Parts: sequence; C-alpha cells; structure tokens
Amino acid sequence: MASEVNEAMKATKQPPKSEAFATLKTTAEQPPSSDLSASESRGAPAPTWASSPVMSKVMEALETFVFELVEADGGELYVVSATPEDVHLHLAGTCAGCPGATMTRERLLQPAVHDAIPRATLKVTTGWRVPDGAHRVR
Repeated sequence: MASEVNEAMKATKQPPKSEAFATLKTTAEQPPSSDLSASESRGAPAPTWASSPVMSKVMEALETFVFELVEADGGELYVVSATPEDVHLHLAGTCAGCPGATMTRERLLQPAVHDAIPRATLKVTTGWRVPDGAHRVR
C-alpha cells in the first residue's frame, strides 16, 4: 500500500490524505528529486551568499531552536536568500499548504529572524516544490 501511495504522491505532487502518510514519514522516504534544491540534489557547493555574515546569523538563529520545532511536525525549512534588508524562507514537507504556516511565521520565524537581523523583512513561502538555490537548514 505504501508504494501505491508513494506513486500517487509522485504523480500528483500532493501528500496522501490518509494514515499512509504517517507510514511514509516513518520510513524516511525522500520526496522526488525534482523537489530538492539544486545544491542538494547535485552535491554542489553551497551558493556564495551562504558564507556571508548575514546568512551565518540567519542560519545560526534558525538552527538553534526553530529547526527542531519545524522538523518535529514533519516540516522542512529552507533559506532561499538572506540580505540585510530581506530574508526569504521556504517551508516544505508537511508545512506545505498547512494553515498553521501563518502561525509558524508570526510566532516562530519572525522573532528568530528579527533577533538575528532586526531591520530585515521576512518573506515566507510554502509548497512541495523547493525554490532553486535554496539551502536547507541543518
């Protein structure tokens, strides 16, 4: 049954709606390779902005506490871009399309990013497809 659900998920790019989804998560199956960022799927080095001081601050803030909470709910957290003015994060996994993503943004992501970079504007996107060049947190 799990293989049928997995095939359906690949064909529709939608998570299964039944308890089989929990089975998929526990077996640690990966999403289709097209959903992975370019740097993860090809093993390429991280983008040059990944070594910037701003990126370091954002990654440290997210890895400290936020990562565990997002992952505990089956979500995946990606940093798409980070500058002193703007930080773009992407939520994937079970966070894709979840109504709770708004609360995650307001109560978890915004305070963490604001502590690291007070003047930055936060942009959070969700979905199964991860933007090109995104860097997965931890």
